[in-house]
Amino acid sequence: MEINRVTRAGALLLALAAPLFLIANLVVGLAWTEPAFSWATNNVSDLGNVTCGVWDTTRPRYVCSPWHDAMNVAFVLTAVLLVAGLLLTRRARGQGRWSLAAMVAGAAGLGLAGAFPADVNENVHLLAAVLVFLPGNAGLLALGWARRSPAALVSGLLGLTGAVLFIAQQDAGMGLGAMERVAVFPLAIWACYAGCRLLISPNRVGAGSLRQWSAGR
Repeated sequence: MEINRVTRAGALLLALAAPLFLIANLVVGLAWTEPAFSWATNNVSDLGNVTCGVWDTTRPRYVCSPWHDAMNVAFVLTAVLLVAGLLLTRRARGQGRWSLAAMVAGAAGLGLAGAFPADVNENVHLLAAVLVFLPGNAGLLALGWARRSPAALVSGLLGLTGAVLFIAQQDAGMGLGAMERVAVFPLAIWACYAGCRLLISPNRVGAGSLRQWSAGR
């Protein structure tokens, strides 16, 4: 069964979010020289800090991100792709309003993090992180439970576990920077999976909702 243009556009946006965010993390991180960027030690937010200096009283580390503007733009663009993609594909995926609202809030948190880097407005940036960590991952978990979707269920559970451990400053031997990524990445990675699945096998994603949505084209 074919999907309509709106759903196809939304699925494409979902599929693009994770590659954009991952590439930005890699490229902006490679621009660091002294010190080199560490995925185990440094937070994702360190890539967007606009000034150079020792940062974070709980885990003091020297942060200097030459391409911080690129990272902050990537934060915002990733959020736009996710929010638009989630909304445009909601009916095709048969998603309930509460899990959708939670995931949209989590996606918006990424944009907020880019608009307000940690060393510019720490309080707003902290709020952004909380949105990604908690509603974003809880929405994934709720979606997985409601739709019996193993991908969403595992992604949400993994993200929430990472969030709890990161907040508790427990790194499970991988470093707190890596643990933060366990909390941050699942939403975008799941979105990429969901978008690709809609584009490739639409008849297997929320089939009843998809038939109803397609009939209204």
